[in-house]
Amino acid sequence: MNKIRITKQFSFETGHALYGYDGKCKNVHGHSYKLSVTVIGTPITDSNNVKYGMVIDFSDLKKIVREEIVDLFDHATVFNQNTPHVELANELKNRGHHVILVNYQPTSENMVIDFAEKIKSRLPKEILLHSLKLQETESSFAEWYASDNV
Repeated sequence: MNKIRITKQFSFETGHALYGYDGKCKNVHGHSYKLSVTVIGTPITDSNNVKYGMVIDFSDLKKIVREEIVDLFDHATVFNQNTPHVELANELKNRGHHVILVNYQPTSENMVIDFAEKIKSRLPKEILLHSLKLQETESSFAEWYASDNV
């Protein structure tokens, strides 16, 4: 059987701040993130299956990623819950802002690890997450590969 990789791309706007960082990113700021999600599997060979020839329907992959990541993180501000930014987060929440508190420093590296776990938990058992690429700026991105995490 032939293993095929398919990729779906997403974009979302998210703000964050890196507590304790020694550069500009210690300040609250935002990015236009681009997320590429690549899964691997075998195309369905049953000609009676409506998904015949597909590894996974792009719309099914889109639904998973939108529900787990895009709809949650888009136009949100992300803070590490274990820092004094919690006070700012609470103030923003009280003013009606969408704030996400995570248990990690919200760098691209840590976000891509979080995203990988969320996506893997929702994929059908015959489909594997191959890789993620989270682009923070035009020239900066973090990548996660399943092969690096066995």
